[in-house]
Amino acid sequence: MEKKKKQKDIKTYFKKTSKKDLKKILKHGLPKKPKLKKKVYPNFAHEKINSHIVLSLEESGRTVESIRRTERIGNIASTTVLYIVITILALFMIFPFYWMIITSLKFNDEIQATTQTFYPSIIMWSNYVYVFQQFKFGTYMGNTIVVAVFSTIGTLITTITAGFAFGRLQFKGREAVFMIFLMTMMIPGEMMVISNYITVASFGWIGSQQTLTEAYLAMIVPFIISVFYIYLLRQNIKQIPNELYLSSKVDGKSDWEFLWKVVVPLVSPTLISITILKFMGTWNSYVWPNLVTNNQDFRLISNGLRGSAFTDSITGITSYGYQMAATVIVTVPLFLLFVFFRKYIMRGVGRAGIKG
Repeated sequence: MEKKKKQKDIKTYFKKTSKKDLKKILKHGLPKKPKLKKKVYPNFAHEKINSHIVLSLEESGRTVESIRRTERIGNIASTTVLYIVITILALFMIFPFYWMIITSLKFNDEIQATTQTFYPSIIMWSNYVYVFQQFKFGTYMGNTIVVAVFSTIGTLITTITAGFAFGRLQFKGREAVFMIFLMTMMIPGEMMVISNYITVASFGWIGSQQTLTEAYLAMIVPFIISVFYIYLLRQNIKQIPNELYLSSKVDGKSDWEFLWKVVVPLVSPTLISITILKFMGTWNSYVWPNLVTNNQDFRLISNGLRGSAFTDSITGITSYGYQMAATVIVTVPLFLLFVFFRKYIMRGVGRAGIKG
């Protein structure tokens, strides 16, 4: 078959060829196909480039090296200015803490002197001893820890359930209810004090015969719901792919199981942030505990710091050294809490702004 095909091609070729060309073919033979020249590429491994070549831009007349030098100088200058500004702002932030610490180590006469010093003339470690011996530090700290722990646990429960409902479940009027929740964030907290006080008083938790349990309930219950934390968690739950929810339904899981086995582990950074922020907020609360408690022994550490424990009942002079020493002791746990868990706070709050 191939032989016949070749013969057919030869016949076709000679039919299309003129007599003049046939004579040339008989005399000189068939024309040879031109050989293609092989491309040769330079071997950069062995080629040497002249290092003295200077590139320049015709438009500006400047060399590349001068442009790079200018950019380098500009980057160094901008970085230097940035660090100077950051350092100045950091000093403004650190100075109050420094002043609190040195005040806690001074004599009261030195604190009230007209000319202030930036370092105590005599370091008074006895101020800290007085706090533990005379000040009801254990009572106030115990009340603060109990209220902070139970208030944080209650806030986590309400935040997880409400955030899951608004972020994943489909029900009629979901968006309308959530918008009403968001609108309550526009109301200042001070305007809710009276209504919360009336509600707590109607439960019988405030009165002359108030017990420690009733004082705890009055300080915990009104603040176990936070619209901001619900919004924060809802934004994270909305980032979870809907395929996980549908696959859990295929596996026969209920919404409750999906919430605790899938959603909670995925949003754990945000839950850690909420836990820390809520604990710190309860630790620093002052107005509400002072309002709903009648007994000084039922109040929190922030109320004790502003109480009469550091004021002489006869002369009326306040011992600011003792007061600052107690403030340092109260501030240290919160400072350590923020230092060790700051990455979780940043991660949890940052993730809420990725997707709406």
